[in-house]
Amino acid sequence: MRQAGRSLPEYREVRRGVAMLDACLRPELAAEITLQPVRRHKVDAAIFFSDIMTPLKLAGVGVDIVADVGPVIEHPVRTSADVDALVQHEMEDASPISEAVHLIVAELGHSTPLIGFAGAPFTLAAYLVEGRGTRDHLAARAMMHADPAAWHRLLQWCGRVSGEFLKVQVDAGARAVQLFDSWAGSLSRADYVNHVAAHSAAALAAVEGEVPRIHFGTGTRHLLTDMAACGVEAMGIDYRTPLDEAADVLPGMPLQGNIDPALLDAGWEALESHTRDVVERGRNAPGHVVNLGHGVPPTADPEVLTRLVDLVHSL
Repeated sequence: MRQAGRSLPEYREVRRGVAMLDACLRPELAAEITLQPVRRHKVDAAIFFSDIMTPLKLAGVGVDIVADVGPVIEHPVRTSADVDALVQHEMEDASPISEAVHLIVAELGHSTPLIGFAGAPFTLAAYLVEGRGTRDHLAARAMMHADPAAWHRLLQWCGRVSGEFLKVQVDAGARAVQLFDSWAGSLSRADYVNHVAAHSAAALAAVEGEVPRIHFGTGTRHLLTDMAACGVEAMGIDYRTPLDEAADVLPGMPLQGNIDPALLDAGWEALESHTRDVVERGRNAPGHVVNLGHGVPPTADPEVLTRLVDLVHSL
């Protein structure tokens, strides 16, 4: 949940003059950024510093991350021929990822695990089709129905790349992974089940039986059971769905989440009250990994984050 990043002055210092995807592919730098919040906040796990676009970059797709815009695809995938050209790409030299994970694990030791992650197939496909982040992903959802065969070829490729990216991290020492579906909330349940779920399941299957797997999406209350059915050991819950409700929907499933990141800027009294409520509701699940319900905002005060971690530890 953007554990490492723009909220930390030490991050801004080491990233100065280095493009985002370049930072992800410099092992020493990616390792340093991953470790910064562990040192500062004393969190119980590190989250691998990377980006959901990294495996696309490794596969030779023209992609850049533009300030105040986000990922921008050089050649959006709009036709069956575009899909046929894309799926010829292979994720080749992933050694920068392996090397970064090895460096991180060596410093963390056994007591603090590293969580790896990858973007889910629908979110990758939405960027590839739209060309950049959009609110409703109209072009992607239109393609899903206008040319189902091309859509499934595209999602199959995205699922394979995501799975390979997870596998590289696990093989190098990551001890859990999360599949992150930023845009799945724009889908109806029928579209998710019929056009997306099997490909997310394929990505997660790449590390089945090796490490615990977490599945997370934003605005996906209506998809929780279907996302869990993709094959995971825990479900991430965004800030919109109370954890006791999620526990009722997903009986027996450990949960991760779901402190509202807006509360980080709302004053300590409001944040403490909200956090205690989240933890209490989380007791309805068999296990609860306390986390934010979306990414750390760049405006967050690092001292508030440290104090939040201390509060959770006290509970």
